This record gives sequence, C-alpha cells and structure tokens, in this order.
Amino acid sequence: MMTQRKFSVASLLLGLAIVLVVLFSLGPIIWQFLTSIKTNDAIAAIPNVYFPNPNQLTLNHYTELFARRPFFNYMLNSFLVSILSTILCLGLGSPAAYALARLRIPGERILLALILLITLFPYILLFLGLLEIVKALGLGNNFLALIVPYTAINLPLTILVMRSFFQQLPRDLEDSARIEGYGTLKMLVEILLPLTLPALVTTGILTFIFAWNEFIFALTFITVENMKTIPVAAAQLGGSSVFEIPYGTIAAATVLGTLPLVLLVLFFQKKIVQGLTSGAVKG
Repeated sequence: MMTQRKFSVASLLLGLAIVLVVLFSLGPIIWQFLTSIKTNDAIAAIPNVYFPNPNQLTLNHYTELFARRPFFNYMLNSFLVSILSTILCLGLGSPAAYALARLRIPGERILLALILLITLFPYILLFLGLLEIVKALGLGNNFLALIVPYTAINLPLTILVMRSFFQQLPRDLEDSARIEGYGTLKMLVEILLPLTLPALVTTGILTFIFAWNEFIFALTFITVENMKTIPVAAAQLGGSSVFEIPYGTIAAATVLGTLPLVLLVLFFQKKIVQGLTSGAVKG
C-alpha cells in the first residue's frame, strides 16, 4: 500500500513538473500569438488582457503586415538563403566527413581538434573580418554575402555529425560496393548517404534554422529593402509615427517567421531524434 502511494505521489510530481516545463517553454510563443490576434486596445489595456474575449480578437495585424511591407518577399529571401546554405553545407560536409571517417589522413587528430574548436568559436567575433571581406569583394547587397558565411559557420558541425555516422557503417558494405564496380563518389551518393539520412536531416535542419534566424550579418550586409530577410524586416517594423510601436504587427511577423521552422521540425521529428541519438553513440 505504501509502495502504491509513493508511486502515485512520484507520478503526480513528475506529471506536474512536465506540465510546468511545457508551459514555461511555450509561454512566450503563446503570448506572441495572442498579441498578434488582439486589438490594439486590448494590447494597451491595463491591467493586461491575457486571454482576450471574441470582441478583442482581430486579424488586422496580419493584413497590415503584408499591406505595409512586402513580407512575402522577405520570407522568400530567408528561404532562398537558408536552403542554399543548407545544400552547400551538406554537399561539402558529407564528402569531407567520409574522408575523415575512412581515409588515413596525416594529422587527422589535429584536424578534428581544429574542427571541434571552430564549432565552439563564437561566430559574432568573425563579424569585422567578414565585413572587410564583403567590402573588398563588393558583395554588399548580394545574397552570397550571407550564404557563404552561413555555410562556413555550420560546416564544422556537419562534418563532425556526418563523420560519426559514417564510422558506424560496416566496411563490408563499402567493400561489396567496390566489388560491384562502384566508385567512391557513386558509392557515397547512392549507398552511404541514404543510410545516413537521419544525420543529413538533423544537420540540415540545424543549418536551416541558423540561417533563417541569423540577424547581425543580414542586417549589415543587406540594406536593399526587397532583399531583407525576416529577422531584419521584423525588427525594422515601425508604426505610423515615431512614437508608435506596432506591437501587434511585430507579434504577427514573429509568428509568421517562426511558423515555417515549427512545421519543419515537426515534419522531420523522427529523423531528428534518430540523428541526435544515433550520432551520439560513437564519435
């Protein structure tokens, strides 16, 4: 009887802790969404209106967002930069990871240590150097000024994760492929990469999210209005006067900017879990 009571109390406390953690994590997201659909009067009301009634709900902030700014164009810009940097990162990182996993390279340990060190290096410290390079090459207001740095920053992580997966694959599989006449590149593309799909999805999504959310580089290197990305456009939303802060419109921009990432993670949830757990078994 005491065991059942202890078990019930422990289960209750665990369930309560899980609910509190979930509410704490989702709190800012829920608040942003509610702000995006509340009227301006409800947003400015004192005391705060946490849960608006039907009379305090509106979709005007979303319509204003597209009426005042080319927000759909901002989303396309973010998607273009993010998807291209992700493709480049996976396309360059996968062969490099395979080489580090299977080939005997002189100084391999030193090379791996340098790659690991780069992943721990704060990318913001690269800002001034990249700014000089962008100015020297004339890449200002060019998507390459974002795509190349995003690829370079995420490439070390891609190499480390993919290398871990390649090391788990049996060498007999590669030997059999070579007997069948497969070259290294063909074997990598047609046999090995499909087997490492969870790692590809995991690193690809991490790269995509970083590129989608990055702010400092996008703010500095892109100044043309129709080339801006979502984080910059959302941060620069203004009201009808300098004294007005359009909280509802900013919240709507935040919701729309976050929604693609949420859908992406939910769609590839199983692959992400497989990639994180399997990749951590052996490194």
